[in-house]
Formats: sequence, C-alpha cells, structure tokens
Amino acid sequence: MKYFLAGLLAITFCVPAFATGKEDQRLHRSAEILMEIMKTPEKGIPQDLLDKAVCVAVVPSYKKVAFGFGASGGKGALVCRRNGDGPWGGPSMFTMGGGSVGFQIGGSATDIVMIVMNARGAEKLMGNKTQLGADASVAGGPVGRTSQAATDLQMHAEILTYSRARGLFAGISLQGAFMKTDGEANERLYGRQLQTRAICLEGEGGIPGPARELDNVLTKFSPRGGQRLTH
Repeated sequence: MKYFLAGLLAITFCVPAFATGKEDQRLHRSAEILMEIMKTPEKGIPQDLLDKAVCVAVVPSYKKVAFGFGASGGKGALVCRRNGDGPWGGPSMFTMGGGSVGFQIGGSATDIVMIVMNARGAEKLMGNKTQLGADASVAGGPVGRTSQAATDLQMHAEILTYSRARGLFAGISLQGAFMKTDGEANERLYGRQLQTRAICLEGEGGIPGPARELDNVLTKFSPRGGQRLTH
C-alpha cells in the first residue's frame, strides 16, 4: 500500500509538471484568482487580515486523487512584502502536496490561497521545505468584509488557508500538507538561482515581467501593511 500511495503522489505531481517552463501561466492564473476573490468582499478574504499579511501564496488548480488512499498536489507562487512591511516583491515558486488515509475514491481540483499573518510565519516558509501544522501553525481562514467572526484559533494561526471550488470560497484545513521551493521554476523565472528569502523578503531579482500582474493585484487591494522583520 505504501508503494501504491507513492505512485499516486507521483501521478498527482505529474499533472502540474506538464506546465514546466510555463511559470507565466501559473502567475497569470494566481492574479486572476485573487482578483476574482477580492472583487466580492462579502465572500472574500477579510480586508483587515489581508492588510496584516506579510505574504500571500496561491496554488491554481490544487489536485486531489484518491483510491483507498489519497494524495494531493499542485504548484503555486509565494509573494511577500519586502522586509515584511514594504511593497510587494517578486514571487518564489513552490510545489505543495500531501496524503490522506481512510476509504475514499475520486478526484477534484480546487484553487488554494494562503495568507501568512506575521513575520514569524514568513520566516518559517523561507526554508526549502515546510510542513503546515508541524513547522508553522495553520487554520482555515474566515470569509467576509472583516475578521470580526474569526475564532481564537484563526486569529492566532501563522497561516490562514482558503480554497475555491465551484465558485465557493471558504476556509480549508491543510494540516500536514507540505510546501517545497521549486528551485528549477525560480531559475527559469529569474535566470539564475535565488533563495526564497532573497526573492521574497530582500527583493533580489526584482519583479520579473510575468509577475507584474500579480504584483499589481496585491498592490491594488492591499498597498500597505504587514509586519517588519526584526532580522
């Protein structure tokens, strides 16, 4: 069964792998997803939470497949405010995935949005691989114009997570999922090897052309905010 699950994960990641070298499409879809979500504020990310966010990550078409055991995966882009509270910087590309147990069958594709709520959470994403829930606290985020209805768990989480499927946008639990830097995609996008921290928080590499649309959307809806990094 362990080998079956490994094969299932490999199949899952092969789906987005066909888009190798098409980071521009991933960035374009990420910008579209955020624009569509924020254009309906009563059903979107609360504005006060977005203004507090240090980073935002988007995974277009996060795929889940299951046959007894389940696996999920996708590719996305992480964008942070420079130094934690400056203007939005360039994206660091990443892969994301996980597995699950229990009887299940079928498949689905959803859009995933994550907002990193403080400098501590942002620092935890700067490594090559991060497991949500273990390395960084995570909770499904509240939806609406403001965060007044948010629970204590949501308000104290380092990362708030959302999903969109069939037009419905809502908080989702991504406990146990991992995020891993997509170094090859970053090298294609920037023309050289760069670390996630250098891209996202230090502004090295600037904002490449394919990422300007995503940068414009984030700047439109939250031009200022975040939390200053202390080191």
